Amino acid sequence: MKYMTGLLALIGLVLFGLGQEKLKEESLVVNIEVPVRVFEKGRFVPDLKLDDFELYEDGVLQKVDAVYLINKRTIERSEEKKKFVPKTNREFYLFFEITEFLPRLGDALEYFIEEVYFPGDRLTVVTPIKTYRLKDQTFERLTKKEVVKQLREMLRRDALIGSSDYRNAINSLAGLVKALTAALAGGDAESNTDAGLVSRPDEFGAAAYKDLSLDLQLTTYAALLSKLDSLRFVDQKRLLDYAGFLKTKEGQKYVFLFYQKEFIPEIEPRIINQYLSLYQDRPDILHTVSGLFDFYKRDIPFDVDLIKRAYSDSTISMHFLYITKPPEDIPGVRMEEHSEDIYAAFREMALASGGFVDSSANPRALFRNAVEASETYYLVYYAPKNYRKNGQFKDISVRIKNRNDLRVVHRAGYYAN
Repeated sequence: MKYMTGLLALIGLVLFGLGQEKLKEESLVVNIEVPVRVFEKGRFVPDLKLDDFELYEDGVLQKVDAVYLINKRTIERSEEKKKFVPKTNREFYLFFEITEFLPRLGDALEYFIEEVYFPGDRLTVVTPIKTYRLKDQTFERLTKKEVVKQLREMLRRDALIGSSDYRNAINSLAGLVKALTAALAGGDAESNTDAGLVSRPDEFGAAAYKDLSLDLQLTTYAALLSKLDSLRFVDQKRLLDYAGFLKTKEGQKYVFLFYQKEFIPEIEPRIINQYLSLYQDRPDILHTVSGLFDFYKRDIPFDVDLIKRAYSDSTISMHFLYITKPPEDIPGVRMEEHSEDIYAAFREMALASGGFVDSSANPRALFRNAVEASETYYLVYYAPKNYRKNGQFKDISVRIKNRNDLRVVHRAGYYAN
């Protein structure tokens, strides 16, 4: 009986310990850091006080414990009800999702090294094929001009190599479209004499396809579209893994994503309709032609809400810089934009992280605007009421009291884990 009493006492002790542990977990105090940028007619508002901020988590008003005004890496002003030690070191990540190198991309790199980067900052550059990390000792051995030159050449080389399959697919698609258009018009795919088109060299290889049967031309075109789709595939797991990696980094993290506007050679709708009319007795051709429309309509290849929350949780500031350009002029070929899906997804990701979104044909100007919009900000701290470590995503909303005319930008929330 004594044994049973001792056992019951031990069980009671274990249960009491577990209860204490659970109580301890439920009453856990967690401090949340929220970088906040406030603009009035496009200009940052630098004179806000702690009492000006209203912060809500899942719709519940929270107590703001401290506000720090940060410019680059310097704490210019602070108000504290509780003391914090903000980490203002800067990690920069430059992502180049590009299919061709533009000289102005080199100008953007020059602007960053000459005017933005300071000793102690960290820089990672991600090209279409490699990831490069700038070593701390780089500027002890090289001048800024030499660093810019190396980065420029590195990006030019990697863009050329990394996009070779993509460019080959685009050129082959253009050649096929020219051949299909010329065949229907009864012209010459090589000289483009059909439909009054001006003769020009066959740099897209249309002549290589003109002797193929129609069904083989269409099948090849569909296969190239499928290949192009796979080359543009965005892997959700890699995006999530990278968000997790960024979350482990301390300090202020800036991600600048340069994305080039894309155009894909398409068969003009009138040409497709003509083929559908001419080959009513060829169900195989009708099926292939009809299927082309499915390739033209691309779905977003990942769960945007899931990615948005992951990047908001990683406490980064992501800036989406969309590089626009006019379509290439290819007689007999319709160049149609095919980056709206990716644009919409990355735009939402940037906004969810409190970042900057803009488009221009000038990457340097885009970069400058994004940097200037992000380098001055407030760090707002609060401890959530009744915090529970339950893995749920917590929505954050920040407002400025009695100022509905201001634009307030911040991350969307965090995971309670």
